[in-house]
This record gives sequence, C-alpha cells and structure tokens, in this order.
Amino acid sequence: MITYILLTVIPISILGYIAYNQYTRSIEEQVGEYIPKLLEQANENIDNQLSEIKQLPDALYNSSQVIEVLRKDSFQSKSNLLKDEFLVNSYLSRTYINGGNSDILGVFLISKNRLFTSAKTSFSGLELESSFLPYGQDIDLNGKEEIILPYQTNLKFKDKQPFILLMRQLRDYENQENLGTMLIAIDLSFFEKALINLSEEKDSNIWIADSDGRIIYHTNPSSIGEIDKKYESYPTINGSFRTTSLDDNHLISAEDFQHSDWRIFHSIALSDLTKETDAVRNGTIIAFILVVFISIIISIILAWNVSNPLNRLTRLMKQVERGNFNVDLSIDSKDEVGILAKSFNSMTQEINQLIKKNYKIELRQKNAELYALQSQINPHFMYNTLETIGYAVEEEETESVVKIITLLGRMLRYSLNNKDRVVPISFEVMHINNYLTIQKFRFEDRIHFEIHEEMDTHQYYMPKFILQPIIENSIKYGLDQHEKCLIDIFVHKTKEKEIVLTIKDNGPGIDEKVLEKLNASLRKDPMAGRDSSFGLINVHARIAMIFGERYGLKVNSKNNEGTEVTIKFPMVTGDAVDGLSGGEEIA
Repeated sequence: MITYILLTVIPISILGYIAYNQYTRSIEEQVGEYIPKLLEQANENIDNQLSEIKQLPDALYNSSQVIEVLRKDSFQSKSNLLKDEFLVNSYLSRTYINGGNSDILGVFLISKNRLFTSAKTSFSGLELESSFLPYGQDIDLNGKEEIILPYQTNLKFKDKQPFILLMRQLRDYENQENLGTMLIAIDLSFFEKALINLSEEKDSNIWIADSDGRIIYHTNPSSIGEIDKKYESYPTINGSFRTTSLDDNHLISAEDFQHSDWRIFHSIALSDLTKETDAVRNGTIIAFILVVFISIIISIILAWNVSNPLNRLTRLMKQVERGNFNVDLSIDSKDEVGILAKSFNSMTQEINQLIKKNYKIELRQKNAELYALQSQINPHFMYNTLETIGYAVEEEETESVVKIITLLGRMLRYSLNNKDRVVPISFEVMHINNYLTIQKFRFEDRIHFEIHEEMDTHQYYMPKFILQPIIENSIKYGLDQHEKCLIDIFVHKTKEKEIVLTIKDNGPGIDEKVLEKLNASLRKDPMAGRDSSFGLINVHARIAMIFGERYGLKVNSKNNEGTEVTIKFPMVTGDAVDGLSGGEEIA
C-alpha cells in the first residue's frame, strides 16, 4: 500500500495540481490581456456619448423665441414671466425630454434669476434660493462644459435614480453676453450601453471613479457616490493586476479616460473566473478518489489473499515450535502459497510420525530403566529384610517375624505388579509405610517417621515407585550422620488443582554447589547419564514424561539442616488413568 501511494497516488496528485495551477494561470493571463482592450473600447464609447451629450445645449439656439426670452430682463410683469416660462419649458420638453433621447432625466435652465425646467419624473433640491451648485449662474466657463457629480448637488429624482449633470453656460454671440446656465441630468444607464460587452459577465463588477476615488458609476447602484477605500493602492498604469488583500483573490483591470480624470475598473474574483475549471477539477478529484479507493480495496483483497494464509502459516509454525505437530494448513489454491501450504503439511506430518516413533522407543527405554532400577533395589532390600527376620527368629520374637513377613509380602506383591504405571496415592503411601515399618524393625528407635495425609488419597492417582528412592536416600544419609533419622511425609493439594508431596528429613543436608548441580541436572535431559543421584533424576524424569515438563521434583537443602524434597503433579482421577497408561502427556 505504501509503495502504491508513493509511486502512483502522490505523483498523479502532484502532476494534477501543477497542471491545474498552470491552466488557471493561463486563463488569468488571457483574461488580463483581454479585459483592458474591452475597457479601452468602452472608454471610446463613453467619450463618444459624452460628446453627443455635450452638444445637446446647442439645440437651444435653434429657437429664436427661447433666445429672445433669455435676453429679456427678469423684472417683468408676472403674466409675462409665466408666459415666458411656459414657452421655454415647452421647448425644453419637446426638444430634450420627448425628443427621443431616453437617457435625459431633466433639463434645467437658469437665466437672470429665472428657473426653467422640464423633467421625466418629479425632483427636489433645485431652487434658486439655495446654492445647489458650486458655480454661480453667470460664471464664465470660457465656452467649456462642466460635469457635476451627484454628491456635488442637492438635486434628487424620484426613486433616487443615479445621474450626472452636464453644465454649460449659454452665450449670446450677437450681443456677446451670457444668457444663463443650462443643466442636463443624464441617467447613468448610458454607461451600461457603453459597457454592454463587459456587463455580460454576471460575476464581475464594473465601476468608474474620479481622481479622488469617488465612484461615479457602479454595477451595484448602492455603491455610487461612495469613496473606493482601496483606490490609492491600485497601480496608476493601465492594465490588469491581481490583488490578494480582498476576501478572495481578484483580477482587476483599469483604464484611464482620454478626456477626463476618470478611471474605469473591471473586477472579477479568480474563483468566478475559474468556476468551470474548478468544476472540472472537483469532478476529476472525485473520480480520482473513487479510482484510488477502488484500487486500494482491490489491493487489500489481493494482499489479504496472500497475507492471510501466510499469517495462518506463521501461527501454525509457532504451535509446531511449541511441540504441537497435529496442525493442518488447509489451502486449496494452486499458487505459490498453496504449494507452500502443502509442503508445510507434509513436513509436519512426517515430523509428527518421526516423533511418535522415537517417543515410543524412548518410552520403552525409560520403562526398561525403571525395571532395572527395581531389580537393583529389590535384591538389596530383600537381603537386609531377610537378615532382620533372621535376627528376630533367633530372639524368638514371633509376632515381629509374622508382621515383617506380612509387610514384606505386601511390598513384593506391589512391586511385582508392573502393568500399572500409575496407582492411587493411597497405594503408594501404604507401600512406603510398609517399607518404613520394616526399616524401623531393623533399626528400631533410630528411625522415626510420620505420614500426614491432608486429603483423600484414594480418589487421586500418581506414578508408581516415586517415594521409595527418596526415602532410601533419607535413611542412608540420615543414619550415617545422626543417631536418629526423622522423616516426615506430607500429602496435600493446592488451589491450582495440583498435588504436592513433601518429604523432610533431619539428615546432613546437601552442599550448595552440589545442590545447584543436582537441580541443573533435573532441568536438563533426565536420562542423559547416570550418576550418584540417578534415583532422584529417574523419579523426576518419569513425572515429567507422564504429566509434562512443568511438573516434577525439586530439592531444597542446607548443610546440617536436613533436606526437603517436593514432588508436584496434577490432580488425576480414575477417569484419566487410561490416558496416562497409554503414555499421553497431561499438561
């Protein structure tokens, strides 16, 4: 999976990211070159329309009656003033308002303290008494026109329609006098006609600002008249630039007007500019993620089909390592894993057969050694016992002779019955009790023993001839060093469902180095060789062979403090005796 991600997913992701950035940058550069050309064309259109608007006052000179009215003095009778007002207002309405120019909102003529008006809708803020203009009605404009922005006047139309005022001073060229000042309110919709090509982009913003950053026109009418706070940060050259100070990155294009200090701006968010590209990118990313997800699932399935059998093989090999060869790796595939499984099964079966074969051979060897040990013990013990009987006969101790012969008969019967490898604990305890009783007849008061049975010894079983070799050692070394030999035998069971036999004596004990060597021999292969402690090692080997290596014999001893031998084996009832007799290990 890591290799797949490193060689496929990451490189493709990086290539896709680089390709997307290059493509969006290419779009940005193309738009950045294209928009300024449109702005330049829009400037020309706006200049042409402004030129046409600036020529509108000239139509006033076509009416000699209007010129005569403007030449009159304002100090006339009220009826004449009303008549002149009607004449001029009618002409203004016919010529400008109803003359076919839909962009004109109103025409205002100020002459010698007289106000002539004609407008499409109602208006307010234009009275002679108020100084609504930054210029007087008789100011000399040197024949030029002046454009007044909405924030420079109190004039307002119904519904707050945005507009600009074209102001031009009227001259009487025959008399070389000023006739008055003409104001024409132009609806800002004429900008939209000039910017029709740029306005097609719904997500873009277009605005026109003066040299102070005051917005004259904006595609968002609520922004008209406000100050563009970022105006000072814009480059003064014409062209396109990218900004990162806004909430989103924007591409802004600017162009200066040729005949005024106005500037026209076009702004579009880069996210809107690459909207279609982003949609393709998102679709590609989703498709790529789906492909990666599906390929990962397929890879996991393929990897699982390989790793799962290998994991099973690993677990089974650990079981084989612990000695359990009865395992089977059932894989029916014909690939390399299937061949490996078949080879593993064949190997474990062959090893299991070899182990069983060698185990039976070694078992027969252990039994042979057991019988040899019994044959070594029995003649020596028989000689000593018969010698004791002889002494008793000479002393005419008839009851003692009868008792010794009875005990000896029981021991011989117990020893000759070799078909049972395990017997009830009570049998083994009775056998060792008979043995110690005979020894007590021989050594009299020099031997003292007690058997403490702290459990039901009839219910549970143990290996045969376990206690006698240990008791023989206790008597042998105890009588050599002390006048009296004291032996205590304890039989009890633990909470872990184990039976513990403890044999304590008051003998000379065992040297620390000898004890360490003895315990080391018990931990090694018990039948590797014979030495002076062969009897103890044989007992430990038989217990370990029957019940498992965790059970067996342990010796604790100190010089001049006696020896304690502990025998531990599991609690085995009569139901499990058949399995033990067949040589199967109880773990």
